[in-house]
Amino acid sequence: MIILTTEQLYKAHHDTIEKQQISELELIERAGLQVFNWIHSRMQGSQVKIHLFNGIGNNGAVGLVLARHLLINGYNIDNYVVNFSKKRTSAFLANYDRVKELKSWPVLITETDNFPKEIGDDDIIIDAIFGIGLNKDTGGLVNSLFTFLNSIKAFKLAIDIPSGLHADKTVDLNHVLKVNYTLTFQSPKLVFFLPETAVFTEQWEVLDIGLEQSLLQVEDAPQLISKHEVLPLYRMREKFSNKFSYGHALMIGGSFGKIGAMHLSSKAALKTGCGLVSAYMPKCGVTILQSSFAEAMVQVGSGDELLADITPKGNFNAIGFGMGMGTASETVDGVTAFLKENKVPLVIDADGLNILSQNTELLKSIPEESVLTPHKRELERLIGSWNNDFEMLQKVCLFSEEHNCIVVIKDAVTFTVYKTKVFINTSGNPALATAGSGDVLTGMVASLIAQGYTNLDAAIVAVYLHGRTADVAVEETGYQSFVASDSINNIGKAYLDMFKKPEAQVEEVQ
Repeated sequence: MIILTTEQLYKAHHDTIEKQQISELELIERAGLQVFNWIHSRMQGSQVKIHLFNGIGNNGAVGLVLARHLLINGYNIDNYVVNFSKKRTSAFLANYDRVKELKSWPVLITETDNFPKEIGDDDIIIDAIFGIGLNKDTGGLVNSLFTFLNSIKAFKLAIDIPSGLHADKTVDLNHVLKVNYTLTFQSPKLVFFLPETAVFTEQWEVLDIGLEQSLLQVEDAPQLISKHEVLPLYRMREKFSNKFSYGHALMIGGSFGKIGAMHLSSKAALKTGCGLVSAYMPKCGVTILQSSFAEAMVQVGSGDELLADITPKGNFNAIGFGMGMGTASETVDGVTAFLKENKVPLVIDADGLNILSQNTELLKSIPEESVLTPHKRELERLIGSWNNDFEMLQKVCLFSEEHNCIVVIKDAVTFTVYKTKVFINTSGNPALATAGSGDVLTGMVASLIAQGYTNLDAAIVAVYLHGRTADVAVEETGYQSFVASDSINNIGKAYLDMFKKPEAQVEEVQ
């Protein structure tokens, strides 16, 4: 599924109206009816009190369509119009008249004294105030209303986007309505995934309002990555194959006290399917790794407690680099010499990234399409600070373009960026917020590259599988007790989960 901008969605609306030879009112009716059907299928006429707040633009028009259907079907509804401007769209006016034909006059909110006197915690608030077309400050009346509604514990449902949010840029986040659920039309919005703005809707769902699908195909639009996008990238194992058919991954890193990072990345690489794994580390880690992970082969650098040189021997298909290696001057010298000689595809994490950010000239020495896997702090060291998440994404795209590399931005929602292409992962949960998760991911990406996946496909698939390890494990571990080793232990289940079919619905016997 792709994510469209406001401009692209408006164009799709306009072109759909022309191609299907319908009016704007008909398209708005279609959208409001879809929201009603969603609500009606869940409430089945329940008399829970619904407080519907409409704006005076087209999103308010959708809200009034919803209000009409709720009234016709006997729901317990208080209907409001937030009068924040003298301007009204023609679609709003037409639907306002249709509601009045039912002998129901919405309450006009013109000042704070018009706010509802009582909204119970068990009531439902529906937000149809602003849609994706918001392009200015919401104003004092609306800001006061948002403050009032945000203080109420009732379940809040937004139509298309939580009011106050802009779909394509960050604004004053003090003036946004925070909702429990958003029913968005045709395409999710990028703000649903960026950390600054994602907090304003706990969940979202896309409603199809019948826009022409051919109009929704936009090159280089951000893409959501789910099972359906990952399955076509999956590479089957051949019956007549052996361990050499699936590549040899090398993990380079470790220092005194941080050998665990090498254990995690090396084991994750083998569990993800590459045929052979070697680990290159200082001498202090040999006994630890060979006793804890018998399947790994170990090579030793000249340093006892840190990597003073990096001269691995062998033919490798991919290298995971930087986990727990530290940034001592001897290590930096070893990294510099290694990068100048290395031609093998790299996955760079942790201290490997810190060394690059401190020695930016080394970026010229990394192979093309290297995969960099920073968390937010490591990313800031690489590209500099940013004012908001939209600017962060723009800077990452420019960085990727300049250095011809793939950047995996690790966060609650993980983004994979390659030049102008942005892939947004949909798997995973808060259990992954634990030490060592990034080391596991590095091993998984390197493993897939070693098996023959393109670097970009390896990053996309590994990020998805990594997230799914937590999804399949959390019922047994809970969020708090999940550790990075649990992620490794559930890689096999994550693979199997990709091929699991939805449970068939059992028809009720009359």
